[in-house]
Amino acid sequence: MAAQRTLLPDGRWHFQHGPMDIVLGASGSPDGVEAAHAAAWKRFSGMLDELVQELAALRQPVSGDCPLRGPIARRMWQACQPYQSSFITPMAAVAGAVAQELVACYAISGVTRAWVNNGGDIALHLTPSQSVRIGLYADLSRLSVDEILEGVQTDGQFEVASGLPVRGVATSGWRGRSFSLGIADSVTVLARTASEADAAATVIANAVDLPDARIQRRPACELKDDCDLGAIPVTVDVPPLEPALVQQALLAGLKRAQALRAAGLIWSAALVCQNQVVTTGAAHAPAVENLPAGGRGLQVGSVFA
Repeated sequence: MAAQRTLLPDGRWHFQHGPMDIVLGASGSPDGVEAAHAAAWKRFSGMLDELVQELAALRQPVSGDCPLRGPIARRMWQACQPYQSSFITPMAAVAGAVAQELVACYAISGVTRAWVNNGGDIALHLTPSQSVRIGLYADLSRLSVDEILEGVQTDGQFEVASGLPVRGVATSGWRGRSFSLGIADSVTVLARTASEADAAATVIANAVDLPDARIQRRPACELKDDCDLGAIPVTVDVPPLEPALVQQALLAGLKRAQALRAAGLIWSAALVCQNQVVTTGAAHAPAVENLPAGGRGLQVGSVFA
């Protein structure tokens, strides 16, 4: 099936092709925004075929020199390269890399800000003095069909302003659309680019873990024939755990996140597991609003604070 697009009632566009499901929005002059949307659609139309041509290589672990040719494929590899000491393939950054490629179409005269949301992995374009507000939904297990139809109530919102070195936001966890080795309900990362945020969120979510026989895991290849993870066990169910064990798993992930932040690979991160939250913290990082203690089950006051 060919790529498809739909103009949404609020002026955003929905692009869809195979596994790629993207919502794009922009602000600025009507002519500038229209031209950018047209350029994004033209670029999007050939993306899937471009990636499929190198899919075999994209499913191989990152090591040595980059063997890939296409700009999106190379961006995926480069985002994952800092983590090659452990098993990782470029597919860990595919959603963010695609969003990042599209948002570049909006860096033209007349467009003041733009956002490309690829299944929760978001790339931003912000001119000076501009900002965007992004909603945080911490636990997909609470998401119901009725809420999707009536409007999702987020756990909180945060603002990314142009002065911050952040143009990418990504979330990973065992409940998401991709497999995870850990037990985090969600790990949300802010980074310089969407591809970097995507790779880092995957790595940090994998680290939110602990050995417990009650956690159910299965080889990834048994769940999806063409999975890049092969026989590596991935999380398929996490029962309610004692709060001390949840905290242990979160602190393991936090240690990894803090190391990435110290290395300059991320700006900030929030890690959520079974109603507990830990954050890296960062000077001048955006604070998530509307997360009072007890509200929506999250026992925190702010995230990214």
